[in-house]
Amino acid sequence: MESQEKQEEIVQEQSTEIPNLDAPHGGQKDEKDENKSQEVENSSVKEEEQSTEKQDEKETKKTEEATLTDDFFYDYEEIYSKPFISPGARIPKKLLVLIHSFGYDSTRRVNLQLIGKQTIMFVAGNLVNFMDITTKGQQYIRSNSGGGIGIVMVHPDGNYFAVGEKGTKPNIIIYEYPSLKPYRILREGTERAYSFVDFNSSGNLLVSVGDYPDYMATIWNWKSEKIVLRSKAFSQEVYRITFSLENEEQLTSSGTGHIKFWKMVETFTGLKLQGQLGRFGKTALTDIVGYVELPDGKVISGSEWGNMLLWDGGLIKVELSRKDGKPCHQGSINQCVLDEGELITIGSDGSVRVWDFETIDTAESYDEDSIVEMEPMNELTVGRNVNLQSMVKFKDSNLIWCAQDSNGRIWKLDLSFSNITQDPECLFSFHTGVIQAMDLSPLTYLMATTALDCTVRIFDFVRNEELVSVKYRQGGTALTWGPLVRYPDGNIIVVGFHDGVIRVLEIYNPQDLARVAGRTQVGEAEIRLKQALKPHTEDVTAIAYDRNGDILATGSKDNTVFFFQYWDQYVPVGFIRVPGPVVSLEWSPHSFERNTLLIFCENGYVVQVACPDLEELDTTLTFEIPLQKQYYHFKSIRSSIERNYELDRINRIKEEKEKEKQERLKKKKELQAQNAEFTTDEEEEEEEEEEVEPEVELPKIYIPPQPSPILCGFYSKPDTFWLSVGDYDCGFLYHCKFSDNHKISEDISKSEEEPFAFIAIEDAAETPIRKMKFNSEKDLLFCGMEDGAVRIYSIKAHDYKLKSMQGFWSLNVHDNDYGHINQICISHDEQFLLTCGADSNIFAFCIFPQEEIDELVSRKRAVVPFPRMGFARDKLANDIDDPNAYSLENAKQKAESDLILKLAEEKKAKKRMELDKLQNDFKELQNKNAELPEHVQLQKEDFEINKRIQEEIDRQITERIEFVYKEMAWEQEKYLIGLQKLQARFRNAVEYDTVIVHCFESDHKVSTYRVTSFSDKYHQMKMDALRRSQLQVEVKSKDNLFKESKGAGIDMTTDQDMEVDLLAGSQQPVSKMNIGIRHAERLHNLISQTDKAKAKIEQRKKEWTELYLSQPDDNYEDPNDVQAIKDAQEHMGDFKLKTAPDYTVPEHLRINAEKKRNQLIRLEELIHELKSEMSEKVISLRNIKLDIIEQITNLTKELVLIQIKLDPSQHLPIPVVPSMYPDEMPEKKFQYDQEKLLEFRSENLLSKTHTKQFEQVIETEKISGISNATSESSNHPIEGNAVKPAVYETADQSKLEEEIKMIEEKTNLYMQTEILRKINELINNFDAELRVLCHQKYKLDIALKMADLRHVTLFEEVLLLKEFEKSEDILQDRVNQRINERVETQIKSEECFQQQEGKKRDIVKLQEKEKALYATFQISLGENNRHADFLTKVFKKKIRRRKKSEAKISTESDDESEEESDEEFGYSEEEDESDSDDGGVDDTACPETCDPLLFDNTLQLREKRLDIEEALTEEKKTLELIKKEYDMIAKKVKVIEGTVKTAKNDLEVLQRQKQQKLNELFVVVPLKLHQIEYIVNGDMPSDLVSGLVFTNLALTSLQRRIKELHVEKTEQRELYKQARQKHVHLLQDKAEMEAEIAGSRNSETES
Repeated sequence: MESQEKQEEIVQEQSTEIPNLDAPHGGQKDEKDENKSQEVENSSVKEEEQSTEKQDEKETKKTEEATLTDDFFYDYEEIYSKPFISPGARIPKKLLVLIHSFGYDSTRRVNLQLIGKQTIMFVAGNLVNFMDITTKGQQYIRSNSGGGIGIVMVHPDGNYFAVGEKGTKPNIIIYEYPSLKPYRILREGTERAYSFVDFNSSGNLLVSVGDYPDYMATIWNWKSEKIVLRSKAFSQEVYRITFSLENEEQLTSSGTGHIKFWKMVETFTGLKLQGQLGRFGKTALTDIVGYVELPDGKVISGSEWGNMLLWDGGLIKVELSRKDGKPCHQGSINQCVLDEGELITIGSDGSVRVWDFETIDTAESYDEDSIVEMEPMNELTVGRNVNLQSMVKFKDSNLIWCAQDSNGRIWKLDLSFSNITQDPECLFSFHTGVIQAMDLSPLTYLMATTALDCTVRIFDFVRNEELVSVKYRQGGTALTWGPLVRYPDGNIIVVGFHDGVIRVLEIYNPQDLARVAGRTQVGEAEIRLKQALKPHTEDVTAIAYDRNGDILATGSKDNTVFFFQYWDQYVPVGFIRVPGPVVSLEWSPHSFERNTLLIFCENGYVVQVACPDLEELDTTLTFEIPLQKQYYHFKSIRSSIERNYELDRINRIKEEKEKEKQERLKKKKELQAQNAEFTTDEEEEEEEEEEVEPEVELPKIYIPPQPSPILCGFYSKPDTFWLSVGDYDCGFLYHCKFSDNHKISEDISKSEEEPFAFIAIEDAAETPIRKMKFNSEKDLLFCGMEDGAVRIYSIKAHDYKLKSMQGFWSLNVHDNDYGHINQICISHDEQFLLTCGADSNIFAFCIFPQEEIDELVSRKRAVVPFPRMGFARDKLANDIDDPNAYSLENAKQKAESDLILKLAEEKKAKKRMELDKLQNDFKELQNKNAELPEHVQLQKEDFEINKRIQEEIDRQITERIEFVYKEMAWEQEKYLIGLQKLQARFRNAVEYDTVIVHCFESDHKVSTYRVTSFSDKYHQMKMDALRRSQLQVEVKSKDNLFKESKGAGIDMTTDQDMEVDLLAGSQQPVSKMNIGIRHAERLHNLISQTDKAKAKIEQRKKEWTELYLSQPDDNYEDPNDVQAIKDAQEHMGDFKLKTAPDYTVPEHLRINAEKKRNQLIRLEELIHELKSEMSEKVISLRNIKLDIIEQITNLTKELVLIQIKLDPSQHLPIPVVPSMYPDEMPEKKFQYDQEKLLEFRSENLLSKTHTKQFEQVIETEKISGISNATSESSNHPIEGNAVKPAVYETADQSKLEEEIKMIEEKTNLYMQTEILRKINELINNFDAELRVLCHQKYKLDIALKMADLRHVTLFEEVLLLKEFEKSEDILQDRVNQRINERVETQIKSEECFQQQEGKKRDIVKLQEKEKALYATFQISLGENNRHADFLTKVFKKKIRRRKKSEAKISTESDDESEEESDEEFGYSEEEDESDSDDGGVDDTACPETCDPLLFDNTLQLREKRLDIEEALTEEKKTLELIKKEYDMIAKKVKVIEGTVKTAKNDLEVLQRQKQQKLNELFVVVPLKLHQIEYIVNGDMPSDLVSGLVFTNLALTSLQRRIKELHVEKTEQRELYKQARQKHVHLLQDKAEMEAEIAGSRNSETES
């Protein structure tokens, strides 16, 4: 029975609750039904069209009237968005009436405007709120579309304001103030939302910019409701767009990572809006929120890091900061204002600073990386935790401003900066950010709210007042009011916070206590902390009391639910763990038998637990309690629902068609019964014609990989509940039930179960329900939607199955994009409804008011609870301020471990004290021992009790050292790898480091260049360039190839003519003729003459063929002439300046990005080569210096040995051996040893203990070093004594010995002088070489500086040419394609021409053969042949012959009739006519008197003649076809020539544009005074703009060319003179020849 009931419920709910899923997707209907439905639809459509046309006519009339009259206004009641009531729902329109707005969306950009004298205006969800500053009264206007409001802006006159809306094709509505009447409506400006609007200074134009997806900027003539200009602003979010105050044709826009400068430009097609994107250059990319246009066109903008950027011409001219590198603001600059010659900036640091405008306007930066520093003239710090977003000025004062604080406040600021300047005044304070929780008092009209701004606020929502606000360290995330069952006075709220703390707060009226305490200024309510607990480690997301008010449950994102019991205070009971973050908690109502808690988790789990039994719980070791849990894991069924409904729709269609088919068959049977002649053939044909319907593809079953989040839910019956789910499964309410087998299991993630029923939410397929609330009678369901709308369903009382959930009432309240409703509450008397959303807004409504709102509200008043008895005597509760404080569970778990650690630390400290005391005693004993006489003193070994102890200590130390080495092996490897990476990054790429070589005796020095090797990217670019250069094929080579082949002539295959031996056929019969010897001799002579003539003709043919072959083509051009013309065009042609508008870029001078990139690479290679060569020279000089120092050292040692032998009076001063400077050996910086590492470690030790240990190690090393030194010193004097020579008494020396001594002395003196000379020579030579190299380096520095300048120019050219690269490639490909087509077509044309010439030659040959045949015939006739006329007629007779193809067919049988043979071989009418013309010649029989052989020969020659004529006819026909083809190809060549010319012209235009852009680049050309020859009035002008930089080589070539032109001019004149003389002689010769020809003609005529 239960299963049947469930199935019936599912069927009923599916059939009644999802009407919109029943839309047909396919299938066929009956033609009649379709026609009927179409007629109905057409009629309805016509009616709708007529109504819409009438409405459009009315609207157009209204708009026309509006454009004509200035006093036209729209009706606000017609245009504002009204509540939506579903058809058939009996719900009054005024079900909810707005009474007040308590919020302010302070994080919205530019959400504060001043209108009137004391009224502020801002956007609140779907409302524009007007709030009086003094009275705090509010007025509202609703949005037109219901999709929200994007921006509001006040007209410069203050009489109008613009409201830019959101939605589908939103409007901008201009309202008149103070009447708030809609004055103008601007349509079709953007797709989805307006992000900013602004009026120009005169107020006649308005500019708007749209939000995603179009970001369209539009300029309106708003009074006529017409678009003036429009353009896409940017591809990302645009924050602002404004007119310039000085020039209304200039605009500026800014946003995410960009700033753009606009101009209204008049072009030949009309007025255009052109934008120039600001280029940041070396400055980091930043979002720009605030900016201001300066009078001279520059723009000052802010940045994310707080500095100001001065823009000029689309580039950053200078970056401004405060002195010592401090930013102008700590954080982003949100607004810049130019007011009375001063620049005012406000930032997210809460400061307002005033800057000197002149200093900023004239700021210059001489280095791209430098920042200009300056200090503000005045500044005002509003306060801590202040983030100023925007600021507007009061109209009645030039010094008072109103500022928007994104932390939820509105400030009044005095910027007079005088002695009487007032402190910043906070006008209003609101919640900021998402309002996390809200609840109403169950006893009175009090509202409590909390948000992540760390405040808890209490409101009187009837009097529209905020009573008290308390701020804590962490933001609030959950809140609930204590139930009346537990707190009859309604004075307790429980608030959960971001750090997992819950605070129990008591609300009371402090006025009676204030009188006792003597306080005078107190509010109507105050909040006091009653208890603070920390049950969780993350956000507290839900708080709920059970139905008896005894147990408090709190849920958190840390996947736990904690239970508390109330006695005098809340006592922790314990917690349970759940599968996911808790979303909400729902206790079972009183009607249920069991007291259970329903826990909704975000990840799709629902858990049900019973209320904990306190007597059975043991929380001695942990607060985690074992409660029996029931799990429900939601499984997506949306795809199944759509599939089932599609299947039902298809089945219904099939059933209807089957019924129709049965009816048709029934009618046919009736007709068949009535008419006996009626056959079933037609029926069979119809059945055959019925095609099988194609199977409709059903929607696939889809389960989202991430479970849809649960948003809210509530109990329907015990163990059953309703769920509202987000993401993929939104749009439905799901009815679910716990199963008995879903207890605690090892893996609960596998236990998924589908809902047993569902209800579709109408018009909410993508908008889930966030919150649901029933009234007390359970006949109204209030829903808070994801899009910020409030939806109310009218249902039957206690209909938990929601079968009566049909019609609804809906109103868009909060922001549609980000204003989802977080809480919806009903007052205790159910007369008021309050909603809070993520857009910082709180709205209060009156539910179905039965009287005027003012009268209703005036009788209501919230009563704040009075303090309870003993309130003043209660101790203040201890708060938990530390966010890192232990939670209840952590505190319990860690308390014991903390105690153990504390005892251990105390014991360690005691032992350390004892060790310190022993060490001090031992040191005192050592000191006393040192004071004793040496013979009494104890040695170090005497202090050792046992040597084994010391050995053991040494062994342990060694083991510890080895252990430390092993322990630090990973760290050692890590730092080694880090060192290798650093070397690879900074050292390996350096070919030459900076080495400075110094002179020995002067201050001269020379240094290397720091040269780095080329990167892999450079090598890759070079390889790509080489590869492209190899693959490139010049297009002009194809033209040259064609011309060369054309000039040389195409190898025409000479057709092998079928030589017909004309005489061969005649020789045989003639040879057989028996007509006498004389006749035979005559024939022999004729044949020999014919052979000679034929040979002569062949020889002449060969000569003509050779002549024709040597004849050049008509288009042939001499290569020498072509090269000469090319050189003349390139070197002697157009010498116009490149800046000339008609300058044509020569082909060999055309440049593209690839060529310029190759030039850049070659320049870098040259720079690298020069630097490397110079660095190599410096390094070699450094090596020479090392050798010299070594030589000087050796010479000095030798000099010391020599001076030992000389008398001290003869000693010359020994020069100091020079040493290398540190910067001469920089590689030593990277050479380290153990000593350097220890020294570095000693400088970077962090703890004192490490320092002491290190000092002990150093002392031991020093002691060991001293002992070694003493041992060495003890040995050293012994060696000295051993070496010391014995002193003997010397006897008198002889003369020879004295002479030898004198010679040795002179030799030593010479050697001393020579060594010193060598040392000086080495030093002087080295210094000279260094000075020479230094001079060379100075010259190279100049060349490299020029190369750097050239590098900058080339780089700028590469960047510029990249912009043209794509279009140039397209045009060049087009030119190449056209040239290829032209070459191919010309080749075809030439082939056709050659074929034509060949055919002409074939025709000539055939004509010659015909003539030869006639000559042969005449020769065969002989002289005075009486049958010559007859044979001639026979020879010339025209007969019809079969074609050769027909001749191949076998002849028909002899039995065929004569008539058939006549038809095949007989004469035609033309032949009869020819016979009659020939006199009726009969060629069937030879006359008796005629020689038969001659007759037969004549017939054979006639056959050959006919063959030649047929071949000649065919050749002529072929020639005609070839001529037609040639003419067609010639026309095609002309067309292609035109396309080639057009493509080349397009490419030439692009080259000219590219050259013009290149001309705009600045090129640095250093000049000396003697190179400047630009003199005006004898002096060099101060401005060289009009000058021309020209090379000496080009200048001398031009001067030389002038002289060459003079010589060429005289030569041409002489040639012209000679040509004229030759022309006169030729004319005379021509006249004589004409006279001679005329005389010869006259003589011929006379003769």
